[in-house]
Order: sequence, then C-alpha cells, then structure tokens
Amino acid sequence: MAYPKIVPHWIGGKKFFGLGRVFFEKFSPANGEKIADVLSGDMLEADIATSAASAAHAAWDGLGVSARAKILRAAAMLIESKKSKIADALVLETGRQMEDVSGEIGAAVECGYFFAGEGERYFGDTLPSANPKRIVYYQRESAGLALLVTPFNNPFAAIAWKAFPALLCGNAVVLKSHEDVPYIGVLFAEILKKAGLPDGVFNVVQGHGYNLGTALTGDKRFDLISFTGGVAAGKIIEKAAAGQKSKFIKLSIEAGGKNPMIVLGDADLERAAVSAVSSAFVDAGQRCAALSEIFIFKSVYWKFRKLFLEHTMSLRVRYSTAGRACPIINERRMNQILDDVAGAVKAGAVLFAGGYRLSECHLKKGYFIAPTVLGNVAPDSDFAKKEIFGPVVALYAVRDFEEALKLTSRSRYKLAAAIHTKDINRAMEFARRHKAGVVQINGPTHGSEPHMPFGGAGLSGNGWREPGTAALDFYSNWKQVRIDAF
Repeated sequence: MAYPKIVPHWIGGKKFFGLGRVFFEKFSPANGEKIADVLSGDMLEADIATSAASAAHAAWDGLGVSARAKILRAAAMLIESKKSKIADALVLETGRQMEDVSGEIGAAVECGYFFAGEGERYFGDTLPSANPKRIVYYQRESAGLALLVTPFNNPFAAIAWKAFPALLCGNAVVLKSHEDVPYIGVLFAEILKKAGLPDGVFNVVQGHGYNLGTALTGDKRFDLISFTGGVAAGKIIEKAAAGQKSKFIKLSIEAGGKNPMIVLGDADLERAAVSAVSSAFVDAGQRCAALSEIFIFKSVYWKFRKLFLEHTMSLRVRYSTAGRACPIINERRMNQILDDVAGAVKAGAVLFAGGYRLSECHLKKGYFIAPTVLGNVAPDSDFAKKEIFGPVVALYAVRDFEEALKLTSRSRYKLAAAIHTKDINRAMEFARRHKAGVVQINGPTHGSEPHMPFGGAGLSGNGWREPGTAALDFYSNWKQVRIDAF
C-alpha cells in the first residue's frame, strides 16, 4: 500500500489539509523511522469538523434506522474485502505483525455486521396505562452529535466499537484520531464514504489532546462523548463535560486497568501459565485488559513461577528468531515503562525476567521491551498502584483465598480479572465478590466480542458499556409517546 507522506484530516466527506498547515511527525514503532507528517488540528479544524457534523445530522437521523443499517452492513463488507490494505496500515502505524492485526480487522467486521443486524432489532417497548383509552410506547431517538476519542491500541477495532453503534443510532460523528495512529481514522472514513455514508456524518481530526482535544471537548454542540484512553485525559474530559452550562453531556469513559489473576492450589497450572503469558504480553501489554498482577497460592507458587517463566522465555526466544515482538507505540512510552520497572527494582522488587530494551539487530531501532516479570513488589507501592501499560507483570505468593481476594480488590481500577481453579464454588464466589467489569474463570483477562458489553468501574470507567446492545443505550435517548383516544 502506498502510504501518504502527509496525513490529513477528513471533514465533510473528503480529505482536508487544514488551515494553518501545522504538522507533527509520526515515527514507526518497529524501526524508529519517520513515516509521515501529520496535520495538527486546533480550534479552527475542530470547529469546521463539528460544523460539518452538525449540518449533516438531521438528514442522517431522518434517514431511518433500517437505511442506516444497510450502509453499516455495506461498510462491514468493504472492511472484509479490504483486509490487506487495512492490515498494511495497522502494521506500519503500530509495528505489530501481519498475523497479529488480522484478528483486529476480523473483530471490526463482526462489529459492523452485529450493529447492522441491530437495525432490524431496534426495539422499543409498549407500556400499560391506568387509562384504558391510552396507548403508551417507548422508542429510541438519536442523541445528536457524538465526539469519539479512541486509543492507539487496536485502533481500527476501537473505532468500529464506537462508530458503528453511534452511526446506527442516527448520530453524526467527529472522531479525534489518536496521534500515534493517524491514518487509521482516515482509512475508516474512506470506507464509510464508499459504503454510502453521506458527507459530513463522519469526520476525523488529527492532533494532540492538549490543543485539539481541549477545543473539541469544550464545544457546546456535542451531546455525547465516548472516550477510551488514560485516566488523566479521562479526568480532563470529565471536567470539560461537567463544565457545560447549557446542558448535560452524556459521557462514556473507559480508562484502563490493573488487572489481576488468582491461581489456586488446585488449578491446572499449565493452563494457567499459558493464559497468564497470553494476558500479560498480548500486544506488549498495551491492552486495557492485559494482566498486571498474579496472586498464586503458596502451595503451588514455585511450580507455577517455573512454568510461567519458561513460557515467558519461550516467547522471548520467538521474539529473537522470528521477529514476533510487538513494539511499544512510541519512544516516550517505552522509556516511561523502563523507568517504572527500574523504580520498582530500586524500591526492592526482584527482576525475574526482562526489564530492558531489546537490542537484536532486527529490533534495536524499534521501541521493543523484553517481556518483564517482577517479584517482591510491595502491594501498596506506587508501582503496584499504577497502570504500567506495557509487557510487565508482578507475581505475589498468597496464603489463601481471602488474602488473594483482599489484594485483588485493593486496586482503584475495576476492569478485568481472572481466576484459575477446579473448585466451582470458589470460582463463583470470586465472580460474586470481586468488583470488576469482566471476570474470567480459567482463562485470560483479555478478550471480548462485538455482542459482549465491555467496561469497568472505579478508575477503569464510569459505568457505560461498549460494544454490544448495551452501547445503544449510550448512543441513543429514550422517548415516551402517549396517544389518547377521543
């Protein structure tokens, strides 16, 4: 695929090259080389994009849900037919391997088909009334203008998770494209246009949060904001939404996790170790549901640790020989992760594996970190409280189930968790008592499907769920209609 050397915005159904012509540079995570110059938007571009969405909203909303669903289905079919082009863009911008991005594209396709199907199941409800001559029903209507703020990890699927339900519900959209994956949003927009989406309904603006994000979140025309990203940015958006004087803004926040796994004494240790390695090091730990902490019963701690480290080192060998490593998205993030690990070791943690930048000839120019395993981390330390968002996991030995539950519950993040045991009673007790958006029994912490609502509480989110039918409740408003007979 010929990759553009200048990455534009997408406004009003076409590429938009900005007014001030200010750029920032995008570098490859895999080799550190410059890929492109990206248009850096500010208040002017934000206003133009929002105005385009505002102008297009009424006609899109009036089209009707069935017609909107047909366009979304066409978009899903186009994504499926353009897998190669999308994969090339994902590999270039994220540094992941071709086989690793195929699952993400497949998830976006399934998400499109799922929400297109919901166009035929856009159910309301009828309600009884004390008045026998009154008919009452409940129906969905568009919420209005939607601002979508998506992350750099799994960026194409992340856009699909938000854009498909937002568009199905009749909203017009402005997407704040993540600065580390600028072309993905434009590529998604091009596909939507080819599928028949009217101009102005889906717009993409490039730029950084400190100028563009502030301009967008402060715009009074938005009716809802969906954000996936870090806690600090989420708090800024929350404050901006709360500061709107003219109306209440619907706000969905998903802001990461510090996800635990418990391994009981009766667990299948091989299965647990494989699940833990997959959870901890998927996409170099750059998943909100990636595994951060493992709490292992003392009776099996040494055996599990041996298995886990063997599988970790096997992964490390594959990184060396087959180039299967996933890089950190940018150099700043890589250095921050390495600093966090160094700080933990300085504070008394023991380094079992990794903790350094990979330096093999085919990796040394990229932003790669060896899979990292720590022990002896103080449960109340700064490191233990912080979301590292990298290929880093800490092991803890625990006396019993109650100690494990206490330690897994201490985090302010409440996104995902897993437990490995053959005891169904303990498994169900953990599912009942551990507060999180997702609890997995005898499996990994990560992984979801288009029909499964995903999200968390605490610092992980504010209660809304995406995707699944639960997303429709965020992207639409309910209207009650009463008809009285003469």
